[in-house]
Order: sequence, then C-alpha cells, then structure tokens
Amino acid sequence: MSTDLSFLNLILGASAVVKLVMLALLAASVVSWAMIFSKRVNLQRARREADQFEEQFWAVEDLNALFNRISAKRYGGSGMEKIFEAGFKEFARLRKQTGISSEAVMEGAQRAMRVALNRELESLEVHLSFLATVGSTSPYVGLFGTVWGIMNSFRALGNVQQATISLVAPGIAEALIATAIGLFAAIPAVIAYNRFSNDVERLSIRYDIFMEEFSAILHRHAHA
Repeated sequence: MSTDLSFLNLILGASAVVKLVMLALLAASVVSWAMIFSKRVNLQRARREADQFEEQFWAVEDLNALFNRISAKRYGGSGMEKIFEAGFKEFARLRKQTGISSEAVMEGAQRAMRVALNRELESLEVHLSFLATVGSTSPYVGLFGTVWGIMNSFRALGNVQQATISLVAPGIAEALIATAIGLFAAIPAVIAYNRFSNDVERLSIRYDIFMEEFSAILHRHAHA
C-alpha cells in the first residue's frame, strides 16, 4: 500500500504541535516580507530626498528662504531637511537673545541637530529588530517542530511488531518540512536585515557629514 507523501498531505497530516509551528513560521515569513518591501521603499525614499535636499542646499544662497520653504511643507520633511530645520531654527532663536555667546549659540544648534538626527535614525531602524529576531529564531523554531515530529514517529513504532521505513517516512518527512519552513522564513529576513542595516549606516554617515558641514556654515554666521 503506497503512502501519499505529497507536500500538502504531509502538512495536513502533521501533528497539532507541528502544525502550530508551521503556522507560526508562515505568519512570521509573511510579516517579514511585508516589512522588507515597506523598508525598501522607505530607504529608497530617504536616499532620494537626501540627494534632492543636498542639491537644493548647496545651490541656495539665502538659508532663510530655504528654511521658510521647508517649514511651509505640509508633511514637514524628513532626513536632512529635519536636521537642517532643527539646527537653523535653534540657531536663529538663540541669536535673537541678548547676552548669549557665539559658542553657546553653536552648541544649542548642534544639540538640536543631534536630537533631530537621532529621531531620523530611529525612524529608519523601525522593524529591523523584528527581521533580526525572525532571522535568528526561525531555524530553531523549525527545528523544534522537526524534533517533535520525529519523536512522535518513533513513539508510534512502539505499537507495531515490525518497523519498516514506510511507517517512519511520513512522520519524518512532515517533521522536516518544519525545518524547511523555518529556513524559508529566516534566510530572507537575515539577508534583508544585513542589507537594510548597511543602508541605514550609510545614511547615518551622510547625515553626520551634512551636520558637520552645516555647523561650519553656522559657525561662520555666528562669528560674522
């Protein structure tokens, strides 16, 4: 008598615990892919906006006009725009106050830009921890399902007088599917996490460089 070892039949015939493991891994995989596509779009937009703002920033002669144009945007800008807006706003506010030294003005502007920078980086790093968690734990969750399924298969052998490969094969096959699904969930998550972490790091370096360059410009204005 032949045994149906099709992929779907093995999944449907698995034990409740193995089915729960498979369902959890599939859910994690679906959520991971949704986050991967969302994060990819967000990082591409951040790089594009950084390119556009740097082009505007180095082409403009009046920083007040650029600040007013950015402040008038409905969505409030992001990335370098936020850093520029926070730094220039604090710089202009402190310069209007009497009795404040140029060094204090610069320290206030740099502190405001650093806060804006940290907020932007925090926004860019959203969901990265989830991808890292899926990438690191999914293989072990799948392995747990595999061990549980193989254990049940060998326990079933205790009820028969003669053990054959045909009796063990379905249970082992359905158990190994859990490991396969775990790897299917983990591998894309790990690749995406490494790629996106590198992209965020490169954007962070760009933001840091811009902040230093903008600080030099504000320093010249503060001592003018």
